[in-house]
Amino acid sequence: MNQRPILVTGAHRTGTTWVGKMLTADEDTAYVSEPLNVLHRPGVFRAPVRHWYTYINKENEAEYLPAFNELLDFDYHLWDEIRAVRSRKDFLRMGRDFHIFYVGSLHGQRALIKDPFAVFSLPWFAERLNCQVVVTVRHPAGFAGSLKRLNWSFDFRDLLDQPLLMRDHLEPYRADMQSVAADDVIGQAALLWTMIYRVVHSTRERLPSIRVVRHEDLSLDPLAGYRQLYGELGLNITARVEQTILNSSSSENPAQLSKNKTHSVKLDSRANMDNWKKQLSSDEINRIRKMTEEAAHYFYPDANW
Repeated sequence: MNQRPILVTGAHRTGTTWVGKMLTADEDTAYVSEPLNVLHRPGVFRAPVRHWYTYINKENEAEYLPAFNELLDFDYHLWDEIRAVRSRKDFLRMGRDFHIFYVGSLHGQRALIKDPFAVFSLPWFAERLNCQVVVTVRHPAGFAGSLKRLNWSFDFRDLLDQPLLMRDHLEPYRADMQSVAADDVIGQAALLWTMIYRVVHSTRERLPSIRVVRHEDLSLDPLAGYRQLYGELGLNITARVEQTILNSSSSENPAQLSKNKTHSVKLDSRANMDNWKKQLSSDEINRIRKMTEEAAHYFYPDANW
């Protein structure tokens, strides 16, 4: 039985939650959500995380490796979590996470880490933690349209304040990050998408075992797409798993999630594919296309625009 951990990553709002949840419909896997989220729960991951999209490599791994080893062993830090509880929501999360870790440990489940903020660190996860890696990619206009609808801005100081990340990957984009306006959600989205998927492409060339899946391909034919992923990852796709996948993508689901259900995985996957064409103006689409063209052509041909 394959016990290698699985990492599902990619930019936020590219379907990492959907992919992670569908892959853990298999009873042999346990879903662990976003240890590198700066707001993560200490019961799940005891290392502090200071930046969105934290970059981990051999030079700074001492800060994170022990905590990840504990996570992969389903070692839940109950007392740390109890001390951090501040609300009913925190209490309910504690119960959920404790149960996931307890069942994972009791039944020897395989850990699946769903974390968009691990995307710059995916070589470290593959090589140091022996993870099988799945990277989600979504059309850059779809990504930007989602962030525009939610009015989710991004503070590039989280990247600029990481010297190792800048040195290894993002120095050519320093001026762009410093000049983008704080209220320019479209410009931020296009720049962030470009940087992330330029790095993903170069990493994939070095580590061809990394699986890159397009959100649109999964949305168009979810069952076929997930059957292929299950096979590549050594997971067991049962009739119950297939029904879970179909229920998550059914045409009876909403075509677009409400703003207070941004992490729901029940969506009409086909209808959702082209929502960006309604959310963005033609000028915005042209701007995104121009800003992302250096990386977008690796994943989306001209016909996809």
